[in-house]
Amino acid sequence: MKNFITLKDLPNFDDCVKQAMEFKRNPFSFKHIGEGKTIGMLFFNPSLRTRLSTQLAAQNLGLKTMIMNFTNEAWALEFEDGVEMRGIRSEHVKEAAAVVSQYCDIIAIRAFASLTNKDQDESEVVIKSFSKYSNKPIINMESATSHPFQALADAMTIKENITSHKPKIVLTWAPHPKALPHAVGNSFTRMIDYFDANYVITQPKGYELDKRITKNATVTYDQEKALEGADFVYAKNWASYSQYGKILRTDKKWMLTKDKMSLTNNAKFMHCLPIRRNIVVSDDVLDNDNSLVIEQANNRTFAAQSVLKTLLNNG
Repeated sequence: MKNFITLKDLPNFDDCVKQAMEFKRNPFSFKHIGEGKTIGMLFFNPSLRTRLSTQLAAQNLGLKTMIMNFTNEAWALEFEDGVEMRGIRSEHVKEAAAVVSQYCDIIAIRAFASLTNKDQDESEVVIKSFSKYSNKPIINMESATSHPFQALADAMTIKENITSHKPKIVLTWAPHPKALPHAVGNSFTRMIDYFDANYVITQPKGYELDKRITKNATVTYDQEKALEGADFVYAKNWASYSQYGKILRTDKKWMLTKDKMSLTNNAKFMHCLPIRRNIVVSDDVLDNDNSLVIEQANNRTFAAQSVLKTLLNNG
């Protein structure tokens, strides 16, 4: 594995999840594998779990960490070729990627979707530019269209809590005051393709995810029907894909509540965090013993550690 941009880059998905679960039992079993090497973590957007969990994962493997926030610390980067740089962007990604490659053995990047230009977002300009102009492995810590670290942690969490040989897993859209990217929903859906599960996505009309990604899922506009008999319920907001980046509704009809969860098979509740209480989900669901959100966040460390070890083995 040269880079980790999407789940498809993994040599073997099941082995990666199994290795992550082993790291959870013994985080320091390969504490020397990264000695003498450095991971550079570049953030173009805010982060709490991703930054801390990836940094901890790296340290568990003996890696040194360097962190740069492009939101307020670094020069604004230009990504277009052939442009006359007279504006606010002071450095081109060609030089930036080459320079960072001299300092780091692995480069991890977090860069959200703009939600203003679908073609540009789906081209993954930031991640692919660094991959093009760097000679070091690139890791995706959430890009415009995918969040594979989160998906791996979610896979761990489901495997740890699964009781049915073929669980019903529901991804439900939930309201939010801001337009949010599709990355988590995309990667969660791609991850479920590796499971033997009855997978249902439910959302209001106008909020359908990319059909190329959801082709193996059952898609419905009836949230309560979707929740019936569910073993896992994952709530997440995303902006409209067809009317790209738009917020089409803000009412609380789709908020996940205790009454709605009573329709399930005593389902476990999942969310990637951060979460807007009493907008996305009610307090009595989030604070319930069946809520797995803190466990998911904990598993982020070991999912990242598994990916890092795989890259280090190749290096």
